[in-house]
Amino acid sequence: MKHLYQALLVCILIAGSIVMPTFADDPDPLFINLTTDDAHRARMGIMFGKNQFERGHPLTIFLNDRAVFVGSSANAERFAQHQQVLTELVNTGATVIVCPMCKQHYGVKEDDLLPGLQLGNPELTGGALFTSGTQTLTW
Repeated sequence: MKHLYQALLVCILIAGSIVMPTFADDPDPLFINLTTDDAHRARMGIMFGKNQFERGHPLTIFLNDRAVFVGSSANAERFAQHQQVLTELVNTGATVIVCPMCKQHYGVKEDDLLPGLQLGNPELTGGALFTSGTQTLTW
């Protein structure tokens, strides 16, 4: 009977370690590559990132391709909700990087970028993307 209890205890401990999330002590960073200026899809990506950031995952959102419009105050009316969340994220420690080539291609002015957004460069963008354990998603 004693061996049965020991075996049951071992099974419970093994099952518990499988079910328990492992990111609580060492959360993996999340890198979101946002490529769209479709309001719904952009909001999905930003909100997914926000939700994971609130759970302790370091967050980088890369405004790439047409998503540079989301980070421009010239589009404040169209992306008011998005820009509010991006501003909150930056103010609480998340990183939002704007693709400089895309910004130039689409004529987005640097002066129009929301405060706290950073222009990408190989060190900044690569540093966020290639941090050990980083998980990536694209919208």
